[in-house]
Amino acid sequence: MALSAKNYENTELIRYIAMDTLDIKILKELQRDGRLSNVELSEAINLSPSPCLRRVKKLEASSVITGYSVTLDRDSVGLGMTVFVDVSLDNHQELATSAFEANVVLFDNVISCHEVSGASDYRLEVVVANLKGYESVLKQIQQLPHVKDIQSNFAIRTVKSGAPLPL
Repeated sequence: MALSAKNYENTELIRYIAMDTLDIKILKELQRDGRLSNVELSEAINLSPSPCLRRVKKLEASSVITGYSVTLDRDSVGLGMTVFVDVSLDNHQELATSAFEANVVLFDNVISCHEVSGASDYRLEVVVANLKGYESVLKQIQQLPHVKDIQSNFAIRTVKSGAPLPL
């Protein structure tokens, strides 16, 4: 059975961008190395530079490609401690979730925030230099409106991080 937007209770529309194998190759190469020049990219996917650039521009315009970034070594920049923080709210009404989300996105040390199912409502990924730095962030999280419970899990070692999407 085909799904359509009217099958969903909310009004969000699911948007898919039509892509062919060349578009997928472009995305794989750019995930591997976002600094590739257009010439290098076109050679890697076996396409001439002009059509390659048009495809990249189309992928950017349609928000399939949302930006380019650099990956930093956390230890080298003094943020060697990663803490996964599970946060439970005192209620699940729109006012509570909106207030929490609006505040948590302002925390520089929170590098990801996911609404999750299970025992908690949100999982945050927090990077800090040390325990004293985490204590400071923890106190700020505790003061957010509607926070009921916080559980912290300290990363011992990173096995895999920042992997490309499996296209």
